[in-house]
This record gives sequence, structure tokens and C-alpha cells, in this order.
Amino acid sequence: MNIFERSTLALVPLVFLVGCAGLGGGAPGGVPAVSGQDYERHLATLSSDAFEGRKPGTAGEQKTVDYLVARFKELGLRPGNGDSYLQGVPIVEITAASDASLRLGNHDLEYMKDMVIWSKRVLPEASLADSPLVFVGHGVVAPEYGWNDYAGIDMRGKTAVILINDPGFATQDPTLFRGRAMTYYGRWTYKFEEAARQGAAGALIIHDDAPAAYPWDTVQNSWSGPQLDMASADGNAGRPAIEGWITRAAADRLLRASGSDYEAALAAANQRGFRPRPLGQSASGALRNAIRRSQSANVIATLPGSKRPDEYIVYMAHWDHLGRTLARGGDNIFNGAMDNATGTAGLLALAKAFAESGTRPERSIVFLAVTAEEAGLLGSAYYVENPVYPLARTVAALNMDAMPFGGPTRDVTVIGWGGSELEGYLARAAKRQDRVLREEPTPEKGFFFRSDHFNFAKGGVPALYFKLGIDDRERGAAWGQAQQDQFTLRDYHKPSDEYRPGMDLRGSLQDLDLLYAIGARLAGERRFPNWYAESEFRAARDRSRAGVAR
Repeated sequence: MNIFERSTLALVPLVFLVGCAGLGGGAPGGVPAVSGQDYERHLATLSSDAFEGRKPGTAGEQKTVDYLVARFKELGLRPGNGDSYLQGVPIVEITAASDASLRLGNHDLEYMKDMVIWSKRVLPEASLADSPLVFVGHGVVAPEYGWNDYAGIDMRGKTAVILINDPGFATQDPTLFRGRAMTYYGRWTYKFEEAARQGAAGALIIHDDAPAAYPWDTVQNSWSGPQLDMASADGNAGRPAIEGWITRAAADRLLRASGSDYEAALAAANQRGFRPRPLGQSASGALRNAIRRSQSANVIATLPGSKRPDEYIVYMAHWDHLGRTLARGGDNIFNGAMDNATGTAGLLALAKAFAESGTRPERSIVFLAVTAEEAGLLGSAYYVENPVYPLARTVAALNMDAMPFGGPTRDVTVIGWGGSELEGYLARAAKRQDRVLREEPTPEKGFFFRSDHFNFAKGGVPALYFKLGIDDRERGAAWGQAQQDQFTLRDYHKPSDEYRPGMDLRGSLQDLDLLYAIGARLAGERRFPNWYAESEFRAARDRSRAGVAR
């Protein structure tokens, strides 16, 4: 499994106080829409040792893809990509050698200790030579917030030095961006993408524990070794030659040599009207790459709509996990039961619920199982860049990723609180289950941007991602929070994330019924929900919908 804030919501108050109803949310009369037996069977199968951890490019991938295709065929769903259930996703693996070098001004930085660098360009070598360094603040261009950190500068041939997170988090000022809650402009992915759009030759993010939400060793572990990416037609030629992270200490040394320091630079970057500052120093660096190409697959099935088949509601989940490793004794299979056999099993269970409902939805329902989420949301990114169904006619994307085990709860945790009008649909469905919506507890960590729905959001499609709450109806909120914390510490991305017979799946089924109810309602409407006005994704949606004939 690779969470925004809004002071007032047009459709959704901060907490939804709802009336009493049964725990079934998906079908009329409180009857559950999704079969618990089917869900458990798919979960047990997909997370079994036989599927070898479902890593792309392995025998486990083939078993997973074959299983999904077979189940979709049994349900009578149509192939989602022409006459095929598969969408090929070209993958390239790039491994930078450990002798990568980087010099900033008069100082040589040590790989792993002071910096971690790489290149997304699919080339055996990449380098910078005397590239002028420019401090670009948070590296944000956000017209809706009246913010442009690249104003008045041509970055061609230059290297951007960039702060992590955004001005709202840095100041905790609710009038700047979304205050404590991270926006997409705060994510490292955006920083590198914007630097590329500006034509920068290099892009270096300054690491700082609090705004990054993780320590330096996470940078070391995550960005060294083999890195998977999509293989674009031009070999990612438009990306900076060298991208990477530098430590706060290395950045402070660089800034002091230019007459400032980290704290002063941060304070300046948080002011409206900030302008990029050339540092009067240059960057030089080089690295060597080992390159390996492969192909993976998204799996797509469709239930055509009865009245408006050219309008689409997408249910999605990533089928992949981490596979197995020979670097450890004993249990070496990363089964990924919660992450994300739960979501993939839920996708199949929802497909059956719609296929056997007895009523064809008016809009088409798309069931999308994407690959390579664990490698950086690559399968969903490829789909959005190469959509089988037009994004402008895609009504919503409803994501399932790592659905927690446990019993029914009184609450629902909304990831990316205050994002789109889909929260109103979730509120109405939750009301039938006597549940309240709650904001995620740590919006500054940006969990909304770490799962596959996010790529649809970037494409303008309203996306909804929520989790089972913590207020367990039988054992209370403290118990529920402890269970989720325990999974993170004990099982997340470890071989112990396994299915065990007798696991409590009632909470997952409760959430699947919510998802069914939301999709069924959307399928019977003519309107297209949108992002809220201040969302960074609103402009993309408005542009795409403006081109659709009414």
C-alpha cells in the first residue's frame, strides 16, 4: 500500500450524525449486497503460498492474472480492453550503481550518507556538469492558490533545490494551501514532475523528517537498489538527468555558502510572492545504470450499462504484492493478505454482486485490477495515461486498498478528507449503517497520494478512498486503533501478512456494502460528481468535461 482538509464542506459536515439502521448498506432493506463466502474464498486463494506473493514478472503474477480472468469470465463480464481482459503495462527496472557521485558547490556528497540520486532516463549513464543551482522553495506552481515558485526563471540547464511538503504544513497556517493537511503539491512525486515541466536538468529535494513524514533511512531504503518505472516511448527523456534527495545537513551547508541557511530559506519560501533564488554555485554528478525491461498486466472487465454505456464507474484494486525473497530463512513469501488480497477479493465480490443483481446498471461498471502499485502506482498510472475508457466520461474511481480485518465499526475513515462530492454519496450510504465519517488522524502524511486512485485524481476523475473506522461496535475505539497499529508494526510488508481461517471479515464486508451502494447510486444518475472548488484536481476535471458534448 503505497490522507486534505477543508474548513467547510458544501455537501458534507465535519462529522456526519446519522440515524439508526441495520449494518447492511448495499441493498434495499439492509440486506448485504456482497457475499461473505465468495469474499473469503477469493481472499484465502489470492494470499495463499501458491500465488507466491503476487509479484509482477514472476510465476505469481501469471497465476493471479489467470485467476482474475477466469473469475470475470465465469460472471459473464465482458473483456475490458477490446477482446482482451488484459492491458499490457511495459515496465523498466533501473538500478543505479553505488558509485554515484554528486558535488554541490565545493563539497562532495557521499552516496547514501548525504544523498541518494538516480535517473529516470532509460540510459546506461546520466550526468550533470556545472549545472547552476537554484533554490525554488517548495517547487510549487499552483494557480488556484496564487502560488508560483518558478516565477521569472528559465530552469533549462539548471538544478532545482526543493523543500519537501508545502507552505501550509510548514507554517501550520490554515489560510495557506490546506494548513496541516498535505496537498499533492507537497509530495515528492509532484516536485520531480514539476521540475521536469520547468525543463530543469537536475532536481534535488531537501529531506527533513517532520515534513517528509519519514526518516532519512526510509530514503536510503526506498530509493537505492532496483527502481521500477513505466517505459515511455522516449525513454523518459523529458525527466531531469539526475533526481534525488539530499540531507538537511547537506542543504544547510550549501545554503550557508550562499549567505543563508535552511531555516531562513524555509521562512522565505513560505511567504506569498516568493521568487526563486540562484545560489551562485553549481552541481556536478554522474551515475551508471543497469537496465532491465519486462511486461506486466492490468486486468479489466466490464458490465455494460443499459442506458448510458459510454459513461463509466470504475472499481479498482491493486493485485500485486512483494513476492518472495531468498534473503531470509523460514517463511520467505510476502503473501499480502490485507495488502492487497483484501481489495482484490473485494473487487471480485463486487463484480459478482453487480453481475447477479438482476438489474443492469444504467451506466457501465468497470472492474480494474492494476499491477505494480507497490513499485510506485505504475499500473494505474499507465491506465490513466492510456485509458481504455475516456477519463472525461469516467464518473468516479472507487478504490480498495488494504481493507483492515475486524468487526463492524461505528465510523468510516475518509482518506483525503474534503476532496470531492463523492463524500456526500459515502455519507448517505453510511447513514444506512448507522455510521459516522471521520477525518483521517494524520492528513499531513499524505496517504491520499499513496494508492492507485491518486492517478485517476491527477487525471481529473473524482476518486474515493476510505477505510474501516476504529470504533469497533463490540470492543470500542481503543481496541480498534490498537489492532490497526499492531498490523502496521507486526505485519505490514512482512511475511506475516497472511490469511488465517476464522479471521473477522465483517468490517470489510460492511465497507464493501458501502462501495456497492455508492456505485449503484452513481450508475442510476445522470450527473457527474466533481472535486470541490479548491481542490488541486478540479481544474483537470473541468477541462476534460468541457470537451464532452452535452
